[in-house]
Amino acid sequence: MMNIDLESATVGSIVTDNINNAKVFQKHNIDFCCGGNKKLTDVVREQKIDLNEVLRDLNAISQQNENAIALDFNQWSLELLIDYAVKFHHHYIRTIGPEIDKLLQKVVEVHAENHKELYKVLSLFESSLKDLQEHLEKEEQILFPYIVTMEQAKNDNKKLPYFHCGSVEYPIEVMMQEHDGEGTRYKEIATLTNQYTPPVDACNSYKLVLKQLKEFEENLHIHIHVENNILFPKAYHMQQSF
Repeated sequence: MMNIDLESATVGSIVTDNINNAKVFQKHNIDFCCGGNKKLTDVVREQKIDLNEVLRDLNAISQQNENAIALDFNQWSLELLIDYAVKFHHHYIRTIGPEIDKLLQKVVEVHAENHKELYKVLSLFESSLKDLQEHLEKEEQILFPYIVTMEQAKNDNKKLPYFHCGSVEYPIEVMMQEHDGEGTRYKEIATLTNQYTPPVDACNSYKLVLKQLKEFEENLHIHIHVENNILFPKAYHMQQSF
């Protein structure tokens, strides 16, 4: 059962309502993380997508999950959201990312002579891993600890704690800009690989690494969605409530 009016809602809020709706947007190449503040009707018009088809897919997801328990991130505390982001998404990037990089290097060695786009794919992916590592450290060492401290102070009816950045707004803005950069980077990777479609001469390793890259991008989209559309707005509004 949908809790929102799909035709007037933003794509980010539709995924916030039910995380499984992300599958529909991924199918139709609709950006629900960095572009989550756009209305669904505007997005489908801009991308020339059949709105009725998207609505049918969303309603199908809703019916499939009527008796299932979905993760309702919007009801989680800030501390729980952060714990989830770090232990699931940050851990995924740090463990799976290097494994993909290792396999991608081998595929490049064997296939790049006939598929020169692989050189660019490798360069983009390795730049992403490097930038993401710095991004995760900034979140874990600066922004996230303060958000947890702020939430604890709120729960204890204490005053707003001191933050050397002045406000959560500035570091959140930086994190969101970096999210946008990653979104752009993976759109380019997807384009270079024909939406992760193996060429006719692809070996099993080539097919596997494209599958892994696609899954990595999908995981990153959920990660960015949870932060951009749920965690960060909640943190900002909590700060305003002191």
